[in-house]
Amino acid sequence: MVNKAALEKLGIEDTPNIYQNLCPALLVEESLRRQEGILSSTGALAVETGKYTGRSPNDRFIVECEDTLKNVDWNSANKGFKPDDFDNLSKLQAQYLSGKDLFIFEGFIGNDPKVRIKVRVINELAWQNLFIRNVLVRPKDGELDNFVPDYTIIVAPGFKAVPERDHTKSEAFIILNMQDKKIIIGGSSYGGEIKKSCFTLMNYLMPAKGIFPMHCSANLGKEKSDVALFFGLSGTGKTTLSADPGRSLIGDDEHGWSDDGIFNFEGGCYAKCINLTREGEPQIWDAISFGAIVENVIHDPQTRVADYADESLTENTRAGYSIDKIPDFVESGRGDHPSVVVFLTADAFGVLPPISRLDKNQASYHFLSGYTSKLAGTERGITEPQTTFSTGFGAPFLLREAGVYAQLLRDKIEKYNTKVYLLNTGWSGGKYGVGSRMKLAYSRAMVTAALNGDLDHVAYEVDPIFNLNIPKACPNVPSEILNPINTWKDKEDYTKTATQLAAEFHKNFSKLKGVNPEIAAAGPNKE
Repeated sequence: MVNKAALEKLGIEDTPNIYQNLCPALLVEESLRRQEGILSSTGALAVETGKYTGRSPNDRFIVECEDTLKNVDWNSANKGFKPDDFDNLSKLQAQYLSGKDLFIFEGFIGNDPKVRIKVRVINELAWQNLFIRNVLVRPKDGELDNFVPDYTIIVAPGFKAVPERDHTKSEAFIILNMQDKKIIIGGSSYGGEIKKSCFTLMNYLMPAKGIFPMHCSANLGKEKSDVALFFGLSGTGKTTLSADPGRSLIGDDEHGWSDDGIFNFEGGCYAKCINLTREGEPQIWDAISFGAIVENVIHDPQTRVADYADESLTENTRAGYSIDKIPDFVESGRGDHPSVVVFLTADAFGVLPPISRLDKNQASYHFLSGYTSKLAGTERGITEPQTTFSTGFGAPFLLREAGVYAQLLRDKIEKYNTKVYLLNTGWSGGKYGVGSRMKLAYSRAMVTAALNGDLDHVAYEVDPIFNLNIPKACPNVPSEILNPINTWKDKEDYTKTATQLAAEFHKNFSKLKGVNPEIAAAGPNKE
């Protein structure tokens, strides 16, 4: 048990009450008693996060030490922080927390007992303690006996940094210290900062153990070996296509791939809620029940019924709940080596094939590219589709050079004979505004064919611009749409648009460091 003496070692003194490893009911009670949120009509705890309704990537820092100076890819996303500045800010945060009630969760990042990270999370707010209890891996009976954390995470939203004094960018800060094995977070109440700090930590630690950390969902078919991974940025259909009623959910967001198979880093889900409906996302809808947290969702003050279409606080409304609220989840959070990996993109230019098969180098190339596109009208000033690239489908969380992660993927799919596909859920017959969005039924049919092995026995043709292998047939999908040029009326316009997108791939890839030359050569053909 954590006592006052243990907190005093962290510089936190005079703690009136320590609430350690409370159950959801008690944490909900404490949250309501402290007026941190309201109880919604579904029983979920509804909270607002104030000024910060999403992550603040400019306020994330890595403390410089011998190990990080050697291994971190220092760039605009991975900013250094001096050890002395960390010590000073950490002391100020501890002084702020002194004299306050504190909530403590102890558990794990990772469902693999061999490599999981033991964490102790200290929260100022009861609802955030419930949130992280939902999201991380909860201990089983006896697992907290003689518990000593590998890392301690201290979260104090009410403590605001002073940039001139603390050498931060703003009042908010998220600072990872690998040498002291400590993470401090302040100035922001957004729950995702805690969750993604844990993911960032795993992205740093796991490669050194030969484990490939992945920003993806994972599910399991009827057979033990039938494991599939789905990578994709927002809007590509990852949640929809991975939520298959005929398959069991291993995890929805973060996984590791070791020589023993894959394992979920988490014990819960953090789902977007904007425009949520029971018809569209029944599993998420039903999971928002007692014990769940909903962030920044507007509720009727009289009925406490949620209005999921209301984005007056933010479009990034969220729900955090434990994975056992999902029917037919995989309790162990583990699976065999994946037989199929699917990279999802929503190409609004309408030039990428609906589905293509990737070899090991192409898979690494498209993993590093992490391509999708923003649509006209989704953001102010965007009138044409815009390319979006995010290394590893999660660039903000990758601390090491890009090539490290690409090589891990390449090695894994080669060693375990994993098939990889690029699935385009975007436009066909022309770019956005001319063509039409790929039918969901066709996308589902292509995923099914990839998982069932139906695409193993068909003929393929090579796209001359993107250097991709396109199947000539796929069950329940019209053959004429499989090669995108066939769906365009103006073939010259197709070639021009495709060539322009290929150039964007090359431009983005030229920025990456430490990439194997075979991987770098596996992208679109150059003119």
